[in-house]
Amino acid sequence: MPETVTRFAPSPTGLLHLGHVYAAKVARDLARHDGGTFLLRFEDIDHTRTRPEYYRAMEEDLRWLGLDWDGEALRQSARVWAYDAALEQLKSLGAVYPCFCTRREIEDEVARMTNAPHGPEGALYPGTCRRLPEEERQAKLASGAQPAWRLDAILAAEIAGPLDFRDLKHGIHPVNAGLLGDVVLARKDIGTSYHLAVVVDDAFQQVTHVTRGEDLLPSTNVHRLLQALLGFPEPLYLHHTLVTDEKGVRLAKRHDALSVRHLRELGKTAETILGMLPLSL
Repeated sequence: MPETVTRFAPSPTGLLHLGHVYAAKVARDLARHDGGTFLLRFEDIDHTRTRPEYYRAMEEDLRWLGLDWDGEALRQSARVWAYDAALEQLKSLGAVYPCFCTRREIEDEVARMTNAPHGPEGALYPGTCRRLPEEERQAKLASGAQPAWRLDAILAAEIAGPLDFRDLKHGIHPVNAGLLGDVVLARKDIGTSYHLAVVVDDAFQQVTHVTRGEDLLPSTNVHRLLQALLGFPEPLYLHHTLVTDEKGVRLAKRHDALSVRHLRELGKTAETILGMLPLSL
C-alpha cells in the first residue's frame, strides 16, 4: 500500500478559525494514523484577496495548536506555470472553450430563460459561449478579447467515459459531470481557478486522501473528471462534517469571534480549542 498523504489547503485571506482547525486536524489525524505525510498548501491564486500577514498567522496558529506539517508549505502562486500547462492540455483535447460573457450578461441570460439550468447552489452557466460559431470565437480572440476558459462538461464526459469516486464516509459516487455545469477553469483575471489548481496540485504532491468539508462534495464530480482528462491518479476522498455557528451556519472569515487568534487572546489553551471540535475520525 502507498504511504498515506493528506493536505490542509487554506486560503490566506483571513485568520484561522475553528472550521479551518477541524479540517487541518482531520487531515493530520488521517495521515498520522497510518504513519503518513501531512502537508500544508496555501491556495493563494486569488492575489487580490491574499495578505502576507495571514500566511504567518495561520502557520503560527497551527504550530501553537500542535498541528505540525511535513516539509515546507506550498504556495499555489508559485505554480501558475503548472496550471497553464494543464489548461493547454485540456484545450488540445477540446474539453474547454473560451467564454467572453460578463457576470451581468450571464445573469440577464439566465433571467430570460424559462427553464434555466440549476445545480446544488443555484443557476448554472447557460452555455452561451459554448454555442458561439467558431468564426466568431476566433474573431473575438484575434481582437484581443480576454476570455475565461470553461469546461465543456458534456464533451468532457464523452471523452472520459463513465467515472466514479470513493468517499470514506459517503461511499462510492458515480460522477455527474454536468452537476455544476460548464465551470470556469481559468478566470480572466488570474488565469486559473480553484477547480483546476487543486487537481493539479493534489497530483503534484501525490496526495492519496483528499479531506475537506461536505460542502465541496459536488465539486468532486468536476475534479474526478479533470483527473481522468489529465491522466492523474485517483485519490480517495473524505468529505467531513462542517463546523457551524450557533445558528447552524458554516464558519467563514466573518466569524472573527471564533478565530484561533481571538480565542488565544481570551486565554483559551490549545487543548481547550481542540476540545471544542467534533471527533475527527
